[in-house]
Amino acid sequence: MKIHSKLTDEQLVASYVDGCNEAFDTLIERHKDRIFTYIYHSVKDEDLANDIFQETFVKAIMTIKQGRYVENGKFAAWITRIAHNLIIDSFRQEKAENQCSTDSNEVNILNRKELCEANVEDELITSQIQTDVRRLIKALPDNQREVLVMRYYRNMSFKEIADITNVSINTALGRMRYAILNMRRLAEENHIVLSY
Repeated sequence: MKIHSKLTDEQLVASYVDGCNEAFDTLIERHKDRIFTYIYHSVKDEDLANDIFQETFVKAIMTIKQGRYVENGKFAAWITRIAHNLIIDSFRQEKAENQCSTDSNEVNILNRKELCEANVEDELITSQIQTDVRRLIKALPDNQREVLVMRYYRNMSFKEIADITNVSINTALGRMRYAILNMRRLAEENHIVLSY
């Protein structure tokens, strides 16, 4: 593996075509973080991101094995384009699955609270909940507050949070868990209701 780490992407692809599976392992290792982050930021779902990530490299393997990979010195862009196309396919499939017929008289899908305009009372309650949540976040220990803000307000992955805060992913996950538990405890102790 160390020998392969010095090779260019194109040399690794050529080596893989010649039957060296370790060469492709090196390619995956080299590009996995960037590709997974790109996918995750697009789909905002870790399980789906993992599925698309696996499918991306399976598709790359098949394309290379079939001799359809064109050497142009841009493996990183090529693998990203595969991931991008699979993300688009995923969105199309989800959209198709979510379409439903309005021919049925049994359920009026337009008669839903979330489709109605908020009234003044709803807006006041929402505003109060947001104020309470901000107060609870401020009461958290610094390291828990930092992880929570990065995750929920900046939409960062736990890997990104771990890298920025110089801790392991498990530590970042643990801090998030304790932040949520502490917020629940503080809300109960102060009789704060966070839903309506």
